[in-house]
Amino acid sequence: MPPAAVIRSLLVFNEKHPLFATYRVAKRIAIGIVGGSVLIVGILMIVLPGPAFVVIPVGLGILSLEFAWARSWLKKARDKAAAVARGLKN
Repeated sequence: MPPAAVIRSLLVFNEKHPLFATYRVAKRIAIGIVGGSVLIVGILMIVLPGPAFVVIPVGLGILSLEFAWARSWLKKARDKAAAVARGLKN
């Protein structure tokens, strides 16, 4: 394939592109590995020194880009943090 055709095919990267399915799977795996690693480090920071309550939502935020269960956990954590903040405000 000539270089111009490769560049053109990358500019039009949608469902019709032959590598689109591979891209989606690779993206899902990459987000899972990165988000899972950040989440595990955050969980470890509960007992080790570090900002666990910052890192855990970051890990869930990364995972929520691809996974519905992480979106739901992140929403629950956000609601719980808002309730705690309201309790401290009163």
